[in-house]
Amino acid sequence: MAGCVARRALAVCSRWWSRSLTGARGPRPFCAAGGAGAFPPAATTTRRHLSSRNRPEGKVLETVGVFEVPKQNGKYETGQLFLHSVFGYRGVVLFPWQARLYDRDVASAAPEKAENPAGHGSKEVKGKTHTYYQVLIDARDCPHISQRSQTEAVTFLANHDDSRALYAIPGLDYVSHEDILPYTSTDQVPIQHELFERFLLYDQTKAPPFVARETLRAWQEKNHPWLELSDVHRETTENIRVTVIPFYMGMREAQNSHVYWWRYCIRLENLDSDVVQLRERHWRIFSLSGTLETVRGRGVVGREPVLSKEQPAFQYSSHVSLQASSGHMCFSDPQGYVPLREA
Repeated sequence: MAGCVARRALAVCSRWWSRSLTGARGPRPFCAAGGAGAFPPAATTTRRHLSSRNRPEGKVLETVGVFEVPKQNGKYETGQLFLHSVFGYRGVVLFPWQARLYDRDVASAAPEKAENPAGHGSKEVKGKTHTYYQVLIDARDCPHISQRSQTEAVTFLANHDDSRALYAIPGLDYVSHEDILPYTSTDQVPIQHELFERFLLYDQTKAPPFVARETLRAWQEKNHPWLELSDVHRETTENIRVTVIPFYMGMREAQNSHVYWWRYCIRLENLDSDVVQLRERHWRIFSLSGTLETVRGRGVVGREPVLSKEQPAFQYSSHVSLQASSGHMCFSDPQGYVPLREA
């Protein structure tokens, strides 16, 4: 797995929001105080409201929208409003990506497994097509999720000679289909993000009532080489599920040599009732040029996140560069390989 998870008993601060349920039937409106909504089961009509335990004095909860039934099949369209089922932020779908999901939990449950031709002592895992979405995060929710998920995780290589220069667009994320909780809103600008009105146009005749502007189509076309995700890797060890998404960012020349850059996004989820904490990371990074780099240290991105039943997930992004166009990274588990190949 991605790092060493140490079990420990400790008190964890409650989530910034709480849920209250009533037995009322009918539509399911939800309220928020500068934050996200509740997480409803797909087949219930229970009315759900939010109340914040830590909201500022005098802060009034306002109705945000009405939940829709999540789609079991098909995909969500551009302009769909949603709540993230794990991190709880409000967002809007920009466009979908079709990825290959390599789920080692499913592979390990199969009765017969073939050896991986690539070696490494691992078993062959067949990828299945899975839908992910490029989304905008509501800026009002970013402060509330910053300790559990980075809000500036989508980075790009700068367009100049400095091979290590990166820039980020805040409030972009990748969301799996099953993490989308769709809702509707009567607000013509329901998501606060500097790109919302540049990318989307309100059209009350459409469903959802937000359609892509030409600027969104042009932005997707221009940036898709380093926005598009192709492979997603997932595996569970000791009830900690790790999901890894690598992105090829491009090649830069530095000191008469080529440097190939990748971004990777990692999500850790605690599927158990025990409280765990990420204390250490241990990466081994192999390049086809024949080099091996070992990275080991405390926590990840300067944090040692605690995963509890109340806050079960943590997501972060980082970067790696190789001297060759392909390679792979592995966790402390020698079978946990993430291939890196030039797009």
